[in-house]
Amino acid sequence: MTLLLKQLFGFFKLLHSENGTNQIAWGIALGFILGMTPALSLQSLLVFMLLFFFRVQIGAAFIAAFFFKFMAYLLDPLFHMIGQKVLTISSLQESFTTLYNMPIIPFTRFNNTIVMGAGVVSILLAPLVFMGAKILVSKYRTLIVDRFKDTKFFKAWTKTALYQWYYKYDTFFASEG
Repeated sequence: MTLLLKQLFGFFKLLHSENGTNQIAWGIALGFILGMTPALSLQSLLVFMLLFFFRVQIGAAFIAAFFFKFMAYLLDPLFHMIGQKVLTISSLQESFTTLYNMPIIPFTRFNNTIVMGAGVVSILLAPLVFMGAKILVSKYRTLIVDRFKDTKFFKAWTKTALYQWYYKYDTFFASEG
């Protein structure tokens, strides 16, 4: 339970940070793909490589993957149906046979209906998740954070010694890392 709360607090801290909305939104979109696809597969390795090579918010990706993994479990019957339809397309049978006989490609487990369905759905929906996350993050920052910072409670809170200590602590350790 504490790990879950720590991740949630970390995500809210990330939303309040100075990171760009594109970085956070791409992190959520790649986390969506990580959450929907099998954990130990070449697809996940490819997404990890994208996370580390591009300027993407890795924390947002891991938090999103954690939450989307639960959704993927519930969507397995849908993934099975979609994967079965894709794998039984007669014009692709020769391509699938060629891919299966290649050295590394079978490790993607693309011949599994749930894996194929999850891969197709996650790749098709990732741009929509990106756009939705970008809109939600920017709306959150303008509607909630800015309004909260204008309240008397927040202004009074920033004057307390506890807040001043935390702010100094946070800026000191943020500058080191």
